[in-house]
Amino acid sequence: MIFGADRDSFAEAVAWTARALPARPAMPVLAGMRLEIAEGSSTLRLSSFDYEVSARAELDVDVETSGAVLVSGRLLAEIARNLPAAPLRLRADGARVLVTCGSAKFTLLTLPLEDYPTLPDMPRTTGSLSAESFAAAVRQVSPAASRDDTLPMLTGINIAFRGDTLTLAATDRYRIAVRELWWKPEVPDLDTAALVPARTLHDIARSLAPGSNVDIALSSAAPGGGAAAAAHGEGMIGFDNSGRRTTTRLIDSDFIPYQNRFPAESAARATVPTAPLIEAVKRVALVADRNTPLRLSFTEREVVLEAGSGDDAQAAEALEVQFSGDPMRVAFTPEYFLDGLGAVQTESARIDFTQPTKPVVVSDVPAGDSATSEFRYLVMPLRVP
Repeated sequence: MIFGADRDSFAEAVAWTARALPARPAMPVLAGMRLEIAEGSSTLRLSSFDYEVSARAELDVDVETSGAVLVSGRLLAEIARNLPAAPLRLRADGARVLVTCGSAKFTLLTLPLEDYPTLPDMPRTTGSLSAESFAAAVRQVSPAASRDDTLPMLTGINIAFRGDTLTLAATDRYRIAVRELWWKPEVPDLDTAALVPARTLHDIARSLAPGSNVDIALSSAAPGGGAAAAAHGEGMIGFDNSGRRTTTRLIDSDFIPYQNRFPAESAARATVPTAPLIEAVKRVALVADRNTPLRLSFTEREVVLEAGSGDDAQAAEALEVQFSGDPMRVAFTPEYFLDGLGAVQTESARIDFTQPTKPVVVSDVPAGDSATSEFRYLVMPLRVP
């Protein structure tokens, strides 16, 4: 296999494909990146796979001879990232690959191509939506997913497909983040769900090209949907964006029924400018360690933020708010509260209360006459004296 390529385009494609390389491969061959040019084609296909996640990118190149080769993916990515500004040429010769760019030359050893697993086929496209909207939704809910691998169900983001609405949800038992957004399904009456590993979905969302669409392909999706179609989370989901495809296995578990955790009514409501509240929380939380709560006291026209007490460092700040209901005093872990506020995309954030020790809901302010918030974040307050 011999080809020439634009250095920047090649480096970008290699870096994108290398994202799916396992940090600790179960077998040495899984640390490899496959480069392949089919007979009669002018397209270079780069792929990586660890039996859970696969990534495949395509790049137009100047082909001299076709073929396939397997090399260390991370080493190739490092080399490609540091090449000088010159045309690139790659030549596979037996057990070695020669990369030439300007005056720079690198020789890589190949890995046994015959031992490399076959990548899974991309499922049939289920629907599509704006890549920017999808990436924003993933960013909003992913902080709420658990990092504790002992409960795999909580380490995922649940994507519910119902008609033209996607609902993303994540929880670690202490908070729940939910985001609804519009998409264009291939099957109008689609009704199913997929529990996707949160870390993988977050990495996929970060790599989506702005100003484009992303096609979502779900292997368990079928007309009529329902529990039978979802197959209790079994299967695979794929994402196709600008010619770059990623697939991942789903978490084989049912997501918790979170809808009834959100209070049907609120006893009090505050509407607060989002950015000023975030900055105030960050300032006051400077004196708070991991075990120090952030206290918020809401009255008719202001909220007072406090942290620290007694002989500890202390901080306090007041901020104007719109508030209706009886005065409310609650306390949060600062990080958890900031995760919710930071995901609000409107200028003001809405905070709904029932009781000081009951769940609090942070949401965006609905646009126009809509009574429903696209983003909701339920967080449990801390009990403080």
